[in-house]
Amino acid sequence: MALDHPVQNSEVYLLGSCHAPHIPPPSPPSPATPCEELSSGLDGLMSITPPDPVNSCPTFGQRLSNAVHVLGTEATALSCLTRLYETDPVARGGFNSAVSAITRFKGDKGKLVICGVGKSGHIAKKLVATMNSLKIHATYLHPTEALHGDLGKVGKYDTILLITFSGKTPELLSLLPHFDTSLPLIVLTSHTHPSTCEIAKHRPDTILLPAPIHKSETDSFGFNAPTTSTTMALALGDALAVVISNELHINVQAVFSQNHPGGAIGQAIPKKLSDLVIPLTDIWDVGNSVDVVTGAHVLMSAYKSKTHWVRAGMDVVIPPRRIKRLGTGDMDEPAMCIPGLAVPCREWIEIPGQTELAQAKEFVKAKRREGDSRFSDDSILVAVVESERLGVMEAGELMG
Repeated sequence: MALDHPVQNSEVYLLGSCHAPHIPPPSPPSPATPCEELSSGLDGLMSITPPDPVNSCPTFGQRLSNAVHVLGTEATALSCLTRLYETDPVARGGFNSAVSAITRFKGDKGKLVICGVGKSGHIAKKLVATMNSLKIHATYLHPTEALHGDLGKVGKYDTILLITFSGKTPELLSLLPHFDTSLPLIVLTSHTHPSTCEIAKHRPDTILLPAPIHKSETDSFGFNAPTTSTTMALALGDALAVVISNELHINVQAVFSQNHPGGAIGQAIPKKLSDLVIPLTDIWDVGNSVDVVTGAHVLMSAYKSKTHWVRAGMDVVIPPRRIKRLGTGDMDEPAMCIPGLAVPCREWIEIPGQTELAQAKEFVKAKRREGDSRFSDDSILVAVVESERLGVMEAGELMG
C-alpha cells in the first residue's frame, strides 16, 4: 500500500564512510579505561561511535615525562646563560654597556624604546611593563607601525633595544636606518659575538646582549617554535630591569609600591611605615669606632651592604643619599669629620610605626609647608613601636 506521507526513522548515517556492517548486540561492560572515564557522561554518543584505541590516551607518566623534559631543557639553558655572564667578556661587557646607556641620564630624561616582532614583540611588551612598574621609563615600538608614523615617539635622549633571536629580523633591518645614529642601540639576540649578528654589522657601535640556547628547539622538542629562546630573552630582560632599578632608586620596593597599588601584589605591598623602613639590625655596622672610620671605609661598607646604609652602633646612621655625595677628598677623612655625613639619633624624626604611609606623607608635607627645615629629603625617619626603634628610612624615599 502506498504511503502518502514521509517515513521517519532513527537510523544514523556516517558521512563519507563505507556502508557499515551489522553491529552485534553489545557484550557485558568491561572495566573503564582512563579515557572512557572522562567520557562517562556521553554513553549515548559512545554507543554509536567506534571506541578509541586503548593506547590513544597518553599515560600520566608520559605527560609528566614530557613536561619535565621541557622544564629541564629550559633550566639547563638558563644555567648556561648564567655561566656565560659569569665568564664571557663579550656578554659581560655588553651588559655593563647596556646598563650604562639606559641609566646615563639617571632617569631624569630619556626612555628605553623596545622593538620586537612576533614572540619577541610580546617579550618586548612584557619588559616595558616591568620597566615602567620600576619607574624606568620605557615604551614599545612596533617596527611596522614605526615606518608609518610611530617613529615620532623616539626622542633625542632615548635608548633603543631590539629583541631578535636570529639577529636579522627583516622588519628590524628595515627600521634600522631610520634611527638617529647618536642613540645607543642594544640588541638582545642569540649571537655571542657582533661579527655574526647581521644588525650589528650594519651598526658597528651596537651593544650586544647575548641570549643563546645550548641546543636548538628542534633538537630539544622536534619543532622550532620559540620556547627555550623566549625564556632566555625574558630572563635576561628581567636581569636588566632589576640592575637598572637598583641603580636608579635607593629603595626599589618603595618605588614599586607607588606604581603597583592594585591586585594581589598591591595587597602585599607595604601599607604602614613599619613595613617600609629598613631594620637597624639589617644595616652594615662599622662599630662604635666611627671617629676613626674614614670616608673610604664608609663607601666600601655601603657597597657591600644590601641596604646601602651604614651605621655605627645603634645610635648613628649614614644613609645612601649622603654616601653618594662623598667626594675624592673625603676618602681619607674620618667619617664624623665629614660635614653632613653621619646622622646621630638625636636628629632622627620619630613617627609611630603603625602610621599609614599616606598619613606619614601628609605629615611630612605639612611640616614642609610650615617651613620646618628638618623635613628635607635627607632627613631620617625612624619607625617607633612601644618606644622601640624598628627601622629607618630617608624622608625622600617616603615622598617618592
